[in-house]
Amino acid sequence: MSDQTDTAPRRGRPRSEAARQAILQAAAEMLLDQGGARVSMDAVAGRAGVSKATIYRWWPSKERLALEALVEWAAAGSPPRDTGTLRGDLLALVRPWVREIRTRQFGRVIAALVTEAQSNPDFAEVYRRHFVEPRREPMRAALARAVDRGEAPADLDIDVALDLIYGPLYHRLLHGHAPLTERFAQQVVDLALSGILVSATTERKA
Repeated sequence: MSDQTDTAPRRGRPRSEAARQAILQAAAEMLLDQGGARVSMDAVAGRAGVSKATIYRWWPSKERLALEALVEWAAAGSPPRDTGTLRGDLLALVRPWVREIRTRQFGRVIAALVTEAQSNPDFAEVYRRHFVEPRREPMRAALARAVDRGEAPADLDIDVALDLIYGPLYHRLLHGHAPLTERFAQQVVDLALSGILVSATTERKA
């Protein structure tokens, strides 16, 4: 299956923004309510009130449609807050995310996208650029602010810190071996900070 290197649908006839939004909303609602495997292009077309050919003219695959629908859904959330402390910033990011995905089939959708990314390098590039990195940027900014105000060490490896926090959350989300709860998210943040902030304290004393 050929793929593109952008989330924007393929060029063709001028498309109606109302129809586009209807398709993305229908896809997001169905994906998050039912999971990716149970959602077909026929079902999305029926819910959005458009033809399946119209969807394929704009999106080359169900995975590309799912990705853009998920990106649009995530972008509709509240902007991240600057609470003045690293712990406050991190909790303000992870708690609402955990709260939302616990009520939807988010894990199944992400699992389907990750599966496609493993076998389709072009899709993998789009997935990382348009979904993974935008999810990481607010936390990257929070960590950078903590470095600027001396709360975190100047030599903090921000990418490692990001993975320390997101890794356990996605591990539970995808494998389902234990509940992904707000309490667990708080424990992850506090455990990660126990290393990050101790390093900053040591640096100030040195």
